[in-house]
Amino acid sequence: MKAPDDVSAMLKLKALGWGVKRIAAELGCSKHTVKRWLGLGGWRPCASPSRSKRLDDHGDWLAERFRRHAGNADVIRQELAREKGIAVSLRTVERAVAPLRRELVAQAQATVRFETRPGEQMQIDFGVRRVDIGGVATVVFLFVATLGFSRRLHVRAYGHEKQDSWFDGLESAFRAFGGVPEEVLLDNARALVLHHDPASREVVLHPRLHAFARHWGFRVRACAPYRARTKGKDERGVGYVKRNAIAGRSFATWAELEAHLEAWTRDIADQRCHGTTGEAPIERFRREEAQALKPLAGIPPFTMARDLVRRVGTDCAVEVDGNAYSVPWRLIGERVRVMVEAGTLRVLHVGREVAVHAELKGRHGRSMQDAHLVGVAGADGRPVRVVRPEDDGAVAAVSALLRPLAEYEAVAGGGF
Repeated sequence: MKAPDDVSAMLKLKALGWGVKRIAAELGCSKHTVKRWLGLGGWRPCASPSRSKRLDDHGDWLAERFRRHAGNADVIRQELAREKGIAVSLRTVERAVAPLRRELVAQAQATVRFETRPGEQMQIDFGVRRVDIGGVATVVFLFVATLGFSRRLHVRAYGHEKQDSWFDGLESAFRAFGGVPEEVLLDNARALVLHHDPASREVVLHPRLHAFARHWGFRVRACAPYRARTKGKDERGVGYVKRNAIAGRSFATWAELEAHLEAWTRDIADQRCHGTTGEAPIERFRREEAQALKPLAGIPPFTMARDLVRRVGTDCAVEVDGNAYSVPWRLIGERVRVMVEAGTLRVLHVGREVAVHAELKGRHGRSMQDAHLVGVAGADGRPVRVVRPEDDGAVAAVSALLRPLAEYEAVAGGGF
């Protein structure tokens, strides 16, 4: 297809006596193209291909079926043949419903901005990011809470997205903001929402979330399934944390990452001019939202002790949240009870406390205590010599390795 100006140039050059090949070389096109336009005597628009008109009289029926089947053109084609006796190709149906499809897409994307009163709502979510910590690419789960009115953020880093991380992040946000909002808008995370029917909008919350909400005095509201933009303020906040606070940075330790997030929230996120409100979140918070939050009034933390059962591995350790914690080696193969509370991990066997560790952040960490490995070959880091029968003094060496019967009796009696 040539432009009208190109066709006019062809006609003028032909009137000057130019040949077809010369005109084609001058305009950079095929000689056949020049012949065709000269034969037409001027520019003409392209003729639209003739399309089947068999569906023109069924516009209302197509619109009703299109909405009923959520835009599935193949199902509409099948029903056309079965109910109307009209056999057409799938492409014909797709062309007929193209305007309806554009309308359906626009309707799905349309969003009404929802503004809240000061202290009315806080939105929460997790974002996942790989962060270089101590030279190791570590998966970090970033808890982000956003106040709906002021857009003030609170960020915490965790090694997992389990229920206690959600609760700890919420309590941390309440302490940071100095109060509790009327409601908390959250996603349909398995740790918090047991069931959310997209049609009836029936929501079944986890019993512990019910108890947590009653303890702090806020309402729980869950987003519509598969519609994360319901809490768009926090979705933007999560993206902002990933792109600004984390991107391109590495940290020597987990504690350094936490300190960086705290400083970034205070010096960058709180002080920036927000694109929607046109104000710094900290100024908007102090002026109108701080006093609207429900005061903490000495409310104690919600008890979040985790009671787990683990089997001791051959490496003299139990695994919790991707981290290993040592226990006395004589418990290898035994089932033990693990209590995690307030950053402390306690291991109990038949009611007796056998190990205490500080809870590790992140994953793939190891907390080992030398006292738990006393008596294990190679525990001191020195290589273990293998004694062969032909070696001199082999009998004496083998005898030295045998344990006294008293040790076996102590084990059978439940001692360590």
